[in-house]
Amino acid sequence: MGGSGFVGRAVAEALCERGLRVRVVTRGATRSRPLWVLPTVEISQANPHDEVQLAACFDGMDAVVNLSGILHESRRQTFEAVHVELPRKVVGACRAAGVGHLVHVSAIGSSESGPGAYLRSKGRGESAIRESAASLPWTILRPSVIFGEGDKFLNTFARLVALFPFVPLAGAGARFQPIWVEDVAHALAAVLGNPQAYGQIYELCGPRVYTLRELVEFVGETTGHARPVIPLPGWAAKLQAFTLEHLPGKMMTRDNLKSMSVDNVATGAFPDLGFRPAALEAIAPQYLAGGHARSRYNLFRYRAGR
Repeated sequence: MGGSGFVGRAVAEALCERGLRVRVVTRGATRSRPLWVLPTVEISQANPHDEVQLAACFDGMDAVVNLSGILHESRRQTFEAVHVELPRKVVGACRAAGVGHLVHVSAIGSSESGPGAYLRSKGRGESAIRESAASLPWTILRPSVIFGEGDKFLNTFARLVALFPFVPLAGAGARFQPIWVEDVAHALAAVLGNPQAYGQIYELCGPRVYTLRELVEFVGETTGHARPVIPLPGWAAKLQAFTLEHLPGKMMTRDNLKSMSVDNVATGAFPDLGFRPAALEAIAPQYLAGGHARSRYNLFRYRAGR
């Protein structure tokens, strides 16, 4: 589920490298076109909210990975539908198809009592997964913000600093611990079908904590567009979020601002999954600065000797 997205493509590549058969469930086959070249990937088109169709897609699979998620709500997709109802349907479909393991990708800070609707819905989705414990082995991954070639996080800041002489920034003091998309994929591959991971929740974060202001400044310096970053007071931050919420693309919403009021960082050490996560400074400059080498080649360099 969610295999044709930013993280899903990295996961599909990681699993194919291990010789695993991968079935990507998607609404529209066109979105999954970059995966067509992978030798052990098959594309299955279905309505992800139809439990019967999901069960048919899961038939014959040893494990299922749920990567479905949205950062912003729309009329077509709500947090409740994607983060809560869909996981329940995935669990039901896994049971019907006899799947042996469900890996659910959530988010750092997920809590049913979280400050924002996004975090609360993610928390309820995790509860839906945990309620299946008696009949379906599960593992939950909680990544911090994910970066990598083609991401919508650092690349958005890169566009902003290229366009404007300064950056007024809501939530400038919010703390993040970004993790490379390839490391998320590697972690998922490590837990997939691993009995030691059943019933476990793993936080996936990079080696360093940054404020949002530090990340924007890093992007500016890396791209050659260093800009002053102006932290906004509370009232101005809410006004900026409200404005951006109603513009095409929704760069930020008021709910995002609420979610950033809690640290997006790990509560402990990186889990023992056979590798250590790569540093942001080692990976991001190679795509932010316009490098053409695919970041996965850095993966081989950084994992050599891990």
